[in-house]
Amino acid sequence: MGRARRRQLAAGSRLAALPARTALPAALARILPRRLGEIRRMPPAALPEKPCAACGRTMVWRAKWAKNWDTVRYCSAGCRRGLDATDRALEAAILAMLGQRAATATICPSEAARAVAEDWEPLMERARMAARRLVASGAVVITQRGAVVDPSTAKGPIRVRRR
Repeated sequence: MGRARRRQLAAGSRLAALPARTALPAALARILPRRLGEIRRMPPAALPEKPCAACGRTMVWRAKWAKNWDTVRYCSAGCRRGLDATDRALEAAILAMLGQRAATATICPSEAARAVAEDWEPLMERARMAARRLVASGAVVITQRGAVVDPSTAKGPIRVRRR
């Protein structure tokens, strides 16, 4: 028996040891395969995703979250620290600045950071996070060079515009 066949048999026995389908939400039950081993063959676009509650980045479903996908809110331990008054002030500053400008006008997240604190440079990543949260809520869009971009993958300078 060849090495590849031995691997297939070992993988099959591991998958057979897994419990049958656990109680998953109906939306996930339709999308996910019958066995967790089949997830590797699924195209990434078929997996469910949702935004992180703290940073707004997109989280894609993982096998370790199969039992508690509905309760997963944060993408990392750093995001679990929660939001404080500064984070809410940055969101409010972004919305207030966009409200004072023309409908097609954009702002840089640094403008919101400057409005919230004198020492604004340490707040830059938190200002970007606030902008991503606003994108997830549907209030604004993030652009680069005038084109709307995915906030989870945008690198470099960004601008924020009302939707």
